[in-house]
Amino acid sequence: MPGPVGRKRKATRGRSVPEPVRLTFLGGIGEIGRNCAVLEIDEKLLVIDCGLLFPDPDMPGVDLVLPDFQFLAERAPQVVGCVVTHGHEDHTGALAYLIEAMDRPEPLTIWGSALALGIARSRLDETNTAARAVLVPVGDGERWQAGPFDIEAIPVTHSVPEGHALVFRTPQGVILHTGDFKLDPTPVDGRATDLARIGAVADDEGIRLLLSDSTNADEPGFTESERVVGATLRRLLAAATGERVIVTCFASHLHRIQQVADAAIGAGRVVATLGRSMGRNVALARAQGVLHIPDDRIVAIEEVDDLDPGKVCVLSTGSQGEPMSALVMMASGQSKWLKIRDGDVVVMSSHAIPGNEWAVSKLIDDLYRRGADVVYAERDAVHVSGHARQGELRMMLTLTRPEWFVPVHGEHRHLVSHARLAKEAGVAQDHVLVCEDGNVLTLGDEGVAHTGDVAAGHVYVDGIAGDVGLGVLRDRRMLAEDGVIVVIVGVDDLAGEVVIGPEIVTRGWVYVDDAGELIDAARDAVRDALEAALAGGTRDHDGLRLAVRRSTGKLVKERTRRRPMIVPVILPV
Repeated sequence: MPGPVGRKRKATRGRSVPEPVRLTFLGGIGEIGRNCAVLEIDEKLLVIDCGLLFPDPDMPGVDLVLPDFQFLAERAPQVVGCVVTHGHEDHTGALAYLIEAMDRPEPLTIWGSALALGIARSRLDETNTAARAVLVPVGDGERWQAGPFDIEAIPVTHSVPEGHALVFRTPQGVILHTGDFKLDPTPVDGRATDLARIGAVADDEGIRLLLSDSTNADEPGFTESERVVGATLRRLLAAATGERVIVTCFASHLHRIQQVADAAIGAGRVVATLGRSMGRNVALARAQGVLHIPDDRIVAIEEVDDLDPGKVCVLSTGSQGEPMSALVMMASGQSKWLKIRDGDVVVMSSHAIPGNEWAVSKLIDDLYRRGADVVYAERDAVHVSGHARQGELRMMLTLTRPEWFVPVHGEHRHLVSHARLAKEAGVAQDHVLVCEDGNVLTLGDEGVAHTGDVAAGHVYVDGIAGDVGLGVLRDRRMLAEDGVIVVIVGVDDLAGEVVIGPEIVTRGWVYVDDAGELIDAARDAVRDALEAALAGGTRDHDGLRLAVRRSTGKLVKERTRRRPMIVPVILPV
């Protein structure tokens, strides 16, 4: 067991006491996605990552889930900019929404690797917010000043190229944010996590606070090298003689895409892309020299049907079974570009994101129904994670020897597992904090303390409608589970009589043609309740709607044990 970690900071005798530094978590703590934190020095704010979360199956109609930017919107003039650790959507995908939320005349400065900014720009272009951002690329090892923030970018290996750990030198010491990382000894691009530089910062300056990726903190051992997948891909493409091969993976996983391309070219095949994000990212990465595919080995998807199947490899989106994605459209027979045929080999080079298991399982089943041979992670080594496991996380803790530690980026069980690892590595038990979204931490002379909370709930985006709100989401769930009943009644307010109806229209509750007796009983219950209310002097329509809702709800619950949405419509006659 190592000795005490971290190092005591020198006394400030004869000098003013340094101002405390604050860190606010707006997302990514207790979930995989929505990564967003805010560092505050001298009343200036720096956003660290600005990501989105893809919706769960129980979020009908929701396209994206964002952090709540109220905290930043209220202090927009104080925001110096945003620094992103890497190009994944769960770290950059909400930048356009942040720009809209702050609604200030000054553009938002965004720092990150050239690739991360290239990927982010595509979303900014889609939302017409690119003109309101200034993108500043930073290279490996670069150190720069942003207002009161002294920042250094250290290379780390991840599943997307050009990831960075970030060093923040603050009045209260060094804060190190690892970003998403793994310790791959043989990375595809030769760009390994720079442990030497991280160790030098720890040795020379000390790490006051470490924030570290927790995604695989509950998995023992070490994450396999990405090259393991390359060997499997070469074997699969070499064996699929005479058959088309379709490989799906995340469009941002350019290391994987490079290995697919290398395996395909080695097997005498050409490569085509299918899916907007796949085509866009491949073009961007080739233009930046991150991805190497010769011009004569890449073809347009329109040409594939005219080529020898045994000479084709298609790179497709849809690895998570997303509705309307390229692979899902193929599996359902609706793709205008490619039809799955008997003997096609489909390689699912990814793991299902938590919550997507059902969609991915259905996709695999649909592909089999169309005659494809599907290879997925449970069958062969076609995927490895881009995140460190326990062995690598222990190495990072031992190398950095932080005085304080906060696990980030992971569900609650991952954070708890990582906290346990930190204590085993020698971080003092009371110097390890497991946080939640909305927590505000203050780093001062006495250490790190939880000093408050801000709004950090989920913001649900539906198309161009913006935030649909919890109330709308709750209504959609109710409609999906129990349906809706619309009760239409005409009332003579002066006479106090029901003169039209009640008419009952229902969707998703019961099939009307088979439930005539039940519908008649509902009409009688509504009429009785309305007549009683009118006889008692009730004339306002709110009171009459309440009578309709109560009487209908009581009968429905007693007779069907369901709770559909009930919509009373009172027509004055």
